[in-house]
Amino acid sequence: MPLDRLTFQGLRNLQALDLRPGPRINLLTGANGSGKTSLLEGIHILGMGRSFRTRQLRHVMAHDAEALTLHGRLAGDPPVPFGVRRHRDVPELEMRLAGERIGRISRLVETLPLQLINPDAFRLLEGPPAGRREFLDWGVFHVKHEFLDIWQRARRALKHRNALLRHGRMNDGSLPVWEQELVRWSERLDGLRAAWIEAFLPVFEETLAGLLPLPDLRLRYSRGWDRRRELADILRQGRETDRQMGFTQQGPQRADLGIRLGRRPAVEVLSRGQQKLVVSALKLAQGRLLEASTGRTCVYLIDDLPAELDSEHRRVFCDWLERMHCQVFITSVDHDALVDLWQPETPVTMFHVKRSSSGEGQLLPLDRQTS
Repeated sequence: MPLDRLTFQGLRNLQALDLRPGPRINLLTGANGSGKTSLLEGIHILGMGRSFRTRQLRHVMAHDAEALTLHGRLAGDPPVPFGVRRHRDVPELEMRLAGERIGRISRLVETLPLQLINPDAFRLLEGPPAGRREFLDWGVFHVKHEFLDIWQRARRALKHRNALLRHGRMNDGSLPVWEQELVRWSERLDGLRAAWIEAFLPVFEETLAGLLPLPDLRLRYSRGWDRRRELADILRQGRETDRQMGFTQQGPQRADLGIRLGRRPAVEVLSRGQQKLVVSALKLAQGRLLEASTGRTCVYLIDDLPAELDSEHRRVFCDWLERMHCQVFITSVDHDALVDLWQPETPVTMFHVKRSSSGEGQLLPLDRQTS
């Protein structure tokens, strides 16, 4: 379901806004520093409970605001309102869904599946495994209801084993118990991840072929421990070296998604523009698989789509977004770089983000024909 209303207050340099986004393509144009990315950030906080620009939500607040208040509404019969509030002097995030207070961020994530494509998305290729694990687990979370419980149980067992290793309590009988728990939930977690990857690969390959044909590009899932050995044996035989290191060296917490072109890591071979298209294919394919598996659609947040892409690849990218019939929020400094890329029948809602004399960002609706 698309968002049909957004009400933000106290968000960075944006004036308080009451926005009625379109159900399909929403274009946000304006000068650097006007607040375009801040609007995407507000939607991200609504759906994820966190910012993609800072770890501390207090840094997202306008300097004179007592609280950050973000509300959204999903179209439907009836519509579904939800929102978050963060007071400056209270570290907890208050969350509400359909009028009721909720205590788990996972409820927000379930309510508003989001895909973010921004400069940080390059980390899927060039960053550490943690970002690729998060990408992988997002996909599994949204299609396998049991995933969150299994993931939490594996994480709890790992935490206890690491604590026993660090505190030298390897002979009190607790270590084998927590190793058994870790093996049990790790194997189930690996099974869910492997099944999701198997379903994801053909969708990704089709999406990538439409954006940028790279027949030699391969994804390979690594579960985090030697595939030729049982995890129980690895943990038992590795106790001493794990104790010296102070943590468990093999397990699902080390899972990764290798992205290679031929025999080399893709990031070492591809241009910056090609990297952006590969990352975009990963994100779009993840949303396509979600829709195919559950009937639900993602909301896509795309910050500065024209960057790194020539006019032809911009058009190909926008063609995919049109075919997916999803809701998208796209920012760009250059109004003309995106306005003519859509078919006449595609619903396009346009906004200009303008910085006022007081330094606050204002959203002004534009007609599609506005130049």
